[in-house]
Amino acid sequence: MDFTAQPKPATALCGVVSADGKIAYPPGVKEITDKITTDEMIKRLKMVVKTFMDMDQDSEDEKQQYLPLALHLASEFFLRNPNKDVRLLVACCLADIFRIYAPEAPYTSHDKLKDIFLFITRQLKGLEDTKSPQFNRYFYLLENLAWVKSYNICFELEDCNEIFIQLFRTLFSVINNSHNKKVQMHMLDLMSSIIMEGDGVTQELLDSILINLIPAHKNLNKQSFDLAKVLLKRTVQTIEACIANFFNQVLVLGRSSVSDLSEHVFDLIQELFAIDPHLLLSVMPQLEFKLKSNDGEERLAVVRLLAKLFGSKDSDLATQNRPLWQCFLGRFNDIHVPVRLESVKFASHCLMNHPDLAKDLTEYLKVRSHDPEEAIRHDVIVTIITAAKRDLALVNDQLLGFVRERTLDKRWRVRKEAMMGLAQLYKKYCLHGEAGKEAAEKVSWIKDKLLHIYYQNSIDDKLLVEKIFAQYLVPHNLETEERMKCLYYLYASLDPNAVKALNEMWKCQNMLRSHVRELLDLHKQPTSEANCSAMFGKLMTIAKNLPDPGKAQDFVKKFNQVLGDDEKLRSQLELLISPTCSCKQADVCVREIARKLANPKQPTNPFLEMVKFLLERIAPVHIDSEAISALVKLMNKSIEGTADDEEEGVSPDTAIRSGLELLKVLSFTHPTSFHSAETYESLLQCLRMEDDKVAEAAIQIFRNTGHKIETDLPQIRSTLIPILHQKAKRGTPHQAKQAVHCIHAIFTNKEVQLAQIFEPLSRSLNADVPEQLITPLVSLGHISMLAPDQFASPMKSVVANFIVKDLLMNDRSTGEKNGKLWSPDEEVSPEVLAKVQAIKLLVRWLLGMKNNQSKSANSTLRLLSAMLVSEGDLTEQKRISKSDMSRLRLAAGSAIMKLAQEPCYHEIITPEQFQLCALVINDECYQVRQIFAQKLHKALVKLLLPLEYMAIFALCAKDPVKERRAHARQCLLKNISIRREYIKQNPMATEKLLSLLPEYVVPYMIHLLAHDPDFTRSQDVDQLRDIKECLWFMLEVLMTKNENNSHAFMKKMAENIKLTRDAQSPDETKTNEKLYTVCDVALCVINSKSALCNADSPKDPVLPMKFFTQPEKVIFLYTSFFYHTKMI
Repeated sequence: MDFTAQPKPATALCGVVSADGKIAYPPGVKEITDKITTDEMIKRLKMVVKTFMDMDQDSEDEKQQYLPLALHLASEFFLRNPNKDVRLLVACCLADIFRIYAPEAPYTSHDKLKDIFLFITRQLKGLEDTKSPQFNRYFYLLENLAWVKSYNICFELEDCNEIFIQLFRTLFSVINNSHNKKVQMHMLDLMSSIIMEGDGVTQELLDSILINLIPAHKNLNKQSFDLAKVLLKRTVQTIEACIANFFNQVLVLGRSSVSDLSEHVFDLIQELFAIDPHLLLSVMPQLEFKLKSNDGEERLAVVRLLAKLFGSKDSDLATQNRPLWQCFLGRFNDIHVPVRLESVKFASHCLMNHPDLAKDLTEYLKVRSHDPEEAIRHDVIVTIITAAKRDLALVNDQLLGFVRERTLDKRWRVRKEAMMGLAQLYKKYCLHGEAGKEAAEKVSWIKDKLLHIYYQNSIDDKLLVEKIFAQYLVPHNLETEERMKCLYYLYASLDPNAVKALNEMWKCQNMLRSHVRELLDLHKQPTSEANCSAMFGKLMTIAKNLPDPGKAQDFVKKFNQVLGDDEKLRSQLELLISPTCSCKQADVCVREIARKLANPKQPTNPFLEMVKFLLERIAPVHIDSEAISALVKLMNKSIEGTADDEEEGVSPDTAIRSGLELLKVLSFTHPTSFHSAETYESLLQCLRMEDDKVAEAAIQIFRNTGHKIETDLPQIRSTLIPILHQKAKRGTPHQAKQAVHCIHAIFTNKEVQLAQIFEPLSRSLNADVPEQLITPLVSLGHISMLAPDQFASPMKSVVANFIVKDLLMNDRSTGEKNGKLWSPDEEVSPEVLAKVQAIKLLVRWLLGMKNNQSKSANSTLRLLSAMLVSEGDLTEQKRISKSDMSRLRLAAGSAIMKLAQEPCYHEIITPEQFQLCALVINDECYQVRQIFAQKLHKALVKLLLPLEYMAIFALCAKDPVKERRAHARQCLLKNISIRREYIKQNPMATEKLLSLLPEYVVPYMIHLLAHDPDFTRSQDVDQLRDIKECLWFMLEVLMTKNENNSHAFMKKMAENIKLTRDAQSPDETKTNEKLYTVCDVALCVINSKSALCNADSPKDPVLPMKFFTQPEKVIFLYTSFFYHTKMI
């Protein structure tokens, strides 16, 4: 029963009236005219409504009878009546008239039909108020119109669109949350019939629907949005073409004037996609076109839109439209930065909602993780970490690898985000085990990686690692037992480099505590110039350990001033750094000091932040006596086999060994916390274990912490002494060393104790049983070094009669002739191991004496030189293997270098002996070169070796292995940096510039290269090129900065050398010629690499008299500088 057939007007019925020419009214209803009152009119209309309501289409007589009434009700009088109740009743009558007379309406004029439907539409506004007494009648009107599809009759009208637009706008405006589902259903029926049964949807009518999807409208009326949403879903097949045309006009043809909604196209696409992707079947290819637009802002808008479409939870757009997906992924590499940034931000939602697309995203995120823009690299990390925190399964190992890489980014913001993100993942999945063992295993590498960052030079990196350790790896707010369990198993599972980093972290924190302690001690002393100078130096040192050392200096000075004025604050700080401070006390102290320094009027207080950084570094938040006791108990459980070692992924042996190593490290930084009988009893138990490493660590802990054992714990003392004696005589070499040092450190009667070890060992030395010699030689060497007054003389006879004559000067066994230059430790013959220990014993004996009155050092140096000249085969009987010779060359070179650290022996080392020692860095054996370079670097960075030994690194330019050359260059950079920093920080150092200033290495280097055995002819081009490479290897690092006009200073040194002779052979023409040749090459390199070297030197350099004679006015040998420049 509807008007879908679009009927022609019923002209035959028009004008029909009753027999007397009057309008027929239902029984009981009097005539309705403008002569009656409104109330009476309403009363009569209600009866008319009732009559039409009860009529059906089959009542032909009644239809004919009431046709005049139907025409009368459509008159202007009723359609424009001012009373809304009248209008409502008339509208209900008209709706029923359309129902009764369907399919042919009784109204012939198109204008009249338009007026009627616009009139009815206006009445539908009454649906808005559900509490109105007339609401049921309004609902009846809607229901009637929807059921009959009365508005379909309008299709024949030329301007039907005006009616439909008005209807749609009215229905969308009146719908609200007080309407029930029936109201919405009838509205939908009414509108959908117009869309689906018409010839098409005009743009204006489409706008009346789409406007409800725009966010601003959506937020104002959620019900109108829902209505539009359901309507679009219902009419998708019909309306899709109209929607496609609209977007085509706007997106492709750029005709934004076609609709007022043109500026909202991207919002509309997003909403339409969420409603039903089929609505946009023809629109998606248009978006692909837009993605390739030349306008960056336009591409950005499309990327933002597609990010929402691809990333939404239920979207399958990426699989349904692969070309668009691939085109979208291409925007990850867009030239426009905001587009790349938006693409990266999208990836997070995509990973979380569509894990299956992770593979597609990975390669693009990889490229963006190396983006030149800091913000993009930062957001790549945020994207991956956000997804991983939601569910670790969402990110693959490659994605986590990108975050891992960015922990070394050149920008601090990016590094910080990567480090903090990884720390959060570790805490969530490893510490709390939120996703099981498999997830924990997947991110188990994080702890090692984060600790490795402590090796970076930036103080910001180091401080962040410390913060991460305290908050994420081993949270300091855990209860003591839980905290120590966490630390115990963490330490056991770390890789060796991470262990070293963690140890270094504790060492640095302990060092800073010492600096603060020394600063507080200076406050206790009377004010003086020396005191102020010392305090200033200490403040500068503390500032270097804080972020942004430049600003930190001012804040540290201010903090120092506050300390001077506030005694209570000083006492709080003293308690904080006291060896007996507990973790709970430390927390209270930090909060109390921060409270005192806080300024309520200053919400952001950089001074307070800097002080907090300092307090966090020095506060013992992890370790105190209670913590050490808990660690020891955990280790005891591992020994007894009752611990959770296997559950934690660690074997009991590993747990015990690493637990002892952990305690050993903590014994250096927190020795006071170990002082308890219970702790020492457990350590004694470890000493009795078969594991050599465990026993060695236990001895070292006693050595570091046992200063009060003798007085406070006599029972421990009586048990410990025989064990130490036994270890010194028959333990491993490392145990023997620690046992001797332990006795010397903690017992008052150490002379008696050491004599009880020395005497039987010195009498029982037997070169025929070398495997039993090694431990006694270690013990004897350390005893003679620690107690030289008592044992130097007895040792002399041991050295002369046994060490040199019987052991070093004899080859009792024949080595394997396998041609190998190096063998693993376990394959080295006992005799060679004994000889290596014998060489070390000689050095320790001399280091203990610290004098050369007996000329023993000269003899030793000659012996070591002979060993180097003979390439390790001192007897030259050719019975020793190549690999054993390498071991002995390394031992001899290292021994000379060790003796050079003692000033009294450095003076007697001849230039020839120095050169022999230096050439070890060019040894044919890779391992010899490697170990020797490491020992050399270690001694130089501690400023233990004279400056001339830094010149040895110049020879590394000749190393055939690239990694060795790179290592040597890093060593040089580190050494030069340390020396320059030391000079800056120590005003008194200016008096020792000759031994500290890195530039003073140049004359030593020139002299060393002049005596290089490979340099035989001054005019050999290949040899000169080698010399040039060696010179530039050192000079390149020295000339990185022209500090204090250092380029001119180095040039002046080279020039001055040419006014001297070689002190090693002053009268040998060839020797001096080679020296001047090297000077010429050096001058050539300096001149070619620096335009600043021709300036005046700030000071006249001093040349070392050990290597050069006094300058002379005329030198008879003066090689041509220009000749050598041309040659190389």
